[in-house]
Amino acid sequence: MDNNLEKTASSSVKKFERKLEYWVKIIGNVLVSVFHHIALFVIGIATVWSASFAALDMLKKSHASIEDLLLLFIYLEIGAMVGIYFKTNHMPVRFLIYLAITAVTRLIIDIVNVKHEATIEVMILGGTILVLALANLVVRYASSSFPSKVNIEED
Repeated sequence: MDNNLEKTASSSVKKFERKLEYWVKIIGNVLVSVFHHIALFVIGIATVWSASFAALDMLKKSHASIEDLLLLFIYLEIGAMVGIYFKTNHMPVRFLIYLAITAVTRLIIDIVNVKHEATIEVMILGGTILVLALANLVVRYASSSFPSKVNIEED
């Protein structure tokens, strides 16, 4: 009799554990999704806010420098990444590479504007852009040759 009782109790505990695991997964997925969407909204709002202040600064100066325009492109790329990530739940790696190339280009222009000469620092940063461009080539080749099960092409 005790053996039957133990089996029944063990079976009930296992059923309870399965139900508990089922509900914990559902609640966990909902919480992660809520956090994910809130974070995306915050990043999107912060990007619009920062871009607006950058545009206002340009209006105050009555002109826009190349650094200012590249900064606006950076904001545009961040906004595009947020939009794509919001719609697909996948981070477009190529946009991160474009963002890095734009940021390094902006840095090169800033250095050349200050020093008015091409230094080894500018050459190293130029090499950085080359490496990032090659990384983009690898990512594009890999995504076309080995597509994922969920095809999210941004082009």
